[in-house]
Amino acid sequence: MRKSFFLIFLWLFTFKGVCQEFSSEVWHDGFLVTSDQDTLQGLLKYDMESNIVQVIQNQIVKTYSSHKVFYFEIYDKIVSSYRQFYSIPYNVNYNYKIPILFEVLYEGPLSLLSREAVVQETVSNSSAYWGGSFVRDVVNYTFYFLDKQGNIDSYTGKKADLLAIMTKHERDVKDYIKKNKLKTDEIRDLIRITAFYNSL
Repeated sequence: MRKSFFLIFLWLFTFKGVCQEFSSEVWHDGFLVTSDQDTLQGLLKYDMESNIVQVIQNQIVKTYSSHKVFYFEIYDKIVSSYRQFYSIPYNVNYNYKIPILFEVLYEGPLSLLSREAVVQETVSNSSAYWGGSFVRDVVNYTFYFLDKQGNIDSYTGKKADLLAIMTKHERDVKDYIKKNKLKTDEIRDLIRITAFYNSL
């Protein structure tokens, strides 16, 4: 009997993890500023993979590509926080830029940006009651750094690459990471590191 209850609990926990809501899949209160400087307020939904933002106004859904978006802000009910996004020209091929959507995680002389995508990952289960593995959807983040000249560098999450981007204060940043035991591929720690770099 106890084993049956455990298996039911484990199944419910797994089902919840697989079927969880993601921020890009729900509507949020917010506003959007178009490239023509018009401001639209209402419910917003974004899709970074397609680079579009949808806005509901007066029960009408309007869709804007990143070419038509300057900025938008939402109150994300999933993470209970305000989030800001810009459409910024980015090199998709050599010498060819198009505007794509970025979230601003930290704004300063060196700004930290991110893009997200929902991807599938395989999780192994070593439980004595339920072995094997299952596939679940997770949010994967790609980070970028924007400098004062408007240059955007993609960031791999590796410490060596971060220090190369922050080469101006490499030693100070390296010591700060070590002293505070920070991880260079996690959002919260990366924001702290970027804030520290901008303070130097």
